[in-house]
Amino acid sequence: MEHSRGIWTSTADVDLLLRLAGTGFDWLALDAQHGPVDRAVLHAAGRALAGVHAPFLVRVPAVDPAWIGAALDAGAAGVVVPSVTGVADAERAALASRYPPLGERSWGPFPPLWGGKASDPEVANELVRCWVMVETPGALDDVEAIAATPGVDGLFVGPLDLALSLGTSVDALLDDHDPQGPLARVVAAAERQGILVGAFAGSPTAARRLRAHGIGFLAVTTDSALLTAGVRAVLEDDDA
Repeated sequence: MEHSRGIWTSTADVDLLLRLAGTGFDWLALDAQHGPVDRAVLHAAGRALAGVHAPFLVRVPAVDPAWIGAALDAGAAGVVVPSVTGVADAERAALASRYPPLGERSWGPFPPLWGGKASDPEVANELVRCWVMVETPGALDDVEAIAATPGVDGLFVGPLDLALSLGTSVDALLDDHDPQGPLARVVAAAERQGILVGAFAGSPTAARRLRAHGIGFLAVTTDSALLTAGVRAVLEDDDA
C-alpha cells in the first residue's frame, strides 16, 4: 500500500498554491470541478509550480478530453477524473491522458510558452497518472473492468458522492469493513491489477479510517481546513 499525503485545494490564488506546495505534503490537487480553476489559472499555476518538489494533480470537471489535455499541458503530474459512470468513461479518460500510439492526447504543452521545456511524448506517457474516480453506482459495478483498463493508473474514491449515490452516509461507508463492501471492492480491484488506490479524506481522522481499508494515497486535508485550523491554533494560544 502506497502511503502518500496530499492536500486538496479549491483556490485560484497561485501564490497560495506555491506556499502550500512547499509545506511538506507529498502532492497537491487543484480542483477544477468544484473550484475556481479555469484555463487561465491552469496556465499560471503550471508556470508557478513547475520548479517545486511536490507534484500537482488536477481534478478536471468531467470526463472531458479537452480538459484532461489542458491539465496535463499545464504540467500536472496526473488527472483525477470524476463523473465516471462505467468502463466506457474510464477508457475515454485513459485515452485522453496519453499521446499516440497509447492514447489520443493532442500535442500542445504549456511550458514552452514561458520558456520551459516540454517532455517528449514517450516520457510524458510514462510519467503521467490517470486516476479514475469511483463515486457512482455504475463505476462501482464496473470497478473490475475499470481497474483493468489500459492507461488507468489508479482508482480514486470520492466518499461523499459515493455515499450519496448509494443512499448511505460517509460514516456508514467508512465503517463498512465487509469484504464485499464498496471500499473493499475498490481496493481489491486495484490490487488485482497492481494499480494505486486513493481517496479524498479531507481530515486526518477520515484519512486514518480510509487507511484501515488499505487506501494509502490520500488527500488528508484541504486548503480551507488548514486555514481554519491555523486560525484556531493562534486564537487558542494563551501566549498570543
